[in-house]
Amino acid sequence: MIDVRRLRDEPEYRAGIERKRVRPGLIDEVLAAEEERRNLLGEVERLRAEQNAASKAIGQAAPEDRPARIEAAAGFKERLGTLEPRLAEVEETVRSLALQIPNPASIETPDGGEDDGTVVRTVGGQPAAPALDHAALGEALGFVDSERGAQASGSRFAYVMNEAVLLELALVQWVMAELVREGFTPVVPPVLVREQTMEEAGFFPTDRAQVYELGEDELFLVGTSEVPLSALHRGDLFDPDALPLRYGGFSSCFRREAGTYGKDTRGIFRVHQFDKVEMFVWAHPDRSSEEHERILATEERIVGGLGLPYRVMDIAAGDLGAPAARKFDLEVWLPSEGRYRELTSCSNYLDYSARRLGTRVRDADGNRLVHTLNGTACAVGRTLLFLFEHFQEADGGLAVPDVLVPYTGFSRVEPRA
Repeated sequence: MIDVRRLRDEPEYRAGIERKRVRPGLIDEVLAAEEERRNLLGEVERLRAEQNAASKAIGQAAPEDRPARIEAAAGFKERLGTLEPRLAEVEETVRSLALQIPNPASIETPDGGEDDGTVVRTVGGQPAAPALDHAALGEALGFVDSERGAQASGSRFAYVMNEAVLLELALVQWVMAELVREGFTPVVPPVLVREQTMEEAGFFPTDRAQVYELGEDELFLVGTSEVPLSALHRGDLFDPDALPLRYGGFSSCFRREAGTYGKDTRGIFRVHQFDKVEMFVWAHPDRSSEEHERILATEERIVGGLGLPYRVMDIAAGDLGAPAARKFDLEVWLPSEGRYRELTSCSNYLDYSARRLGTRVRDADGNRLVHTLNGTACAVGRTLLFLFEHFQEADGGLAVPDVLVPYTGFSRVEPRA
């Protein structure tokens, strides 16, 4: 959640929000509601003080003066009975409007929209397209059955089979081992969470359309383990030397993919159910930029360790999700399409989620909100399809990246007869 006081008092804070192309008029609606809230609160507090004084005076008054004192106290109570419900109503309006306002973009974040991200660096070449694209190879090797997946569950579902399953498990094991070496605590979190958890993580109300809901149970399927990981320290107060806290969460994830009709319909590039290893960090507010760079470096080591060529993109303000102040994407070269496609991302939310969660760190000048960060260590299914194209061999077989061989027990998948 944004800091309404800073929105009111700091022009640069408002400018950072406007760079994210917030709905016109929303900021002014929040500020108008907040002004009404402050005025009402001042009046309510004044009346409460006068009511308390009037009530105290009843017992101290002479008997003949008590009826007038009681009448005065009753008048204050009556006026409060009108103003207090209105104050509660306005406070809820401020809250609901503020929840719709995104975190301001960092001053370092480029301006613009989806096509305006800045290339930070490029690592590796741009190989030519293989004989088969990822979808065709997946079918040829018996790795992916989208047709039966659609029969069982609908579009954008698939069966992953045979050696591809062992490759998936190898990716999870190798990546998790890498994270543990980096000081991350491994976690398998719940994938069904309450609405409050979605809201506190920064996903509701803005991303609600992408989330599967189990209405009867009032639970939601998560699209990333970032959501339940954020709830691990709801309301905690940390000592400074306890931070950073780094978690590596593995979970199945679910996403409705609303608004993507007709996009990436072949293979397993864009599906409703997928597995992912996610990094989540609680950081001291003075050191979250360092943690962001550390997460990015970890993502690069993982993608580079698999032998995949990639580029790092600094995402433009208008293309950031609501919680992110700054975000880097790793885009891997997809030979069959002749372009880079997103594989991982990492974001710094600053204090946006921590304000909703009430998570703080002790400081010499008073308790401060912590910063939260997240990053994709491995989007498992999507990583597989890049391996299908980059490690495809001339005879139709598939080589296994060296780092995965100890986990798969084989170094090559033979072509099917």
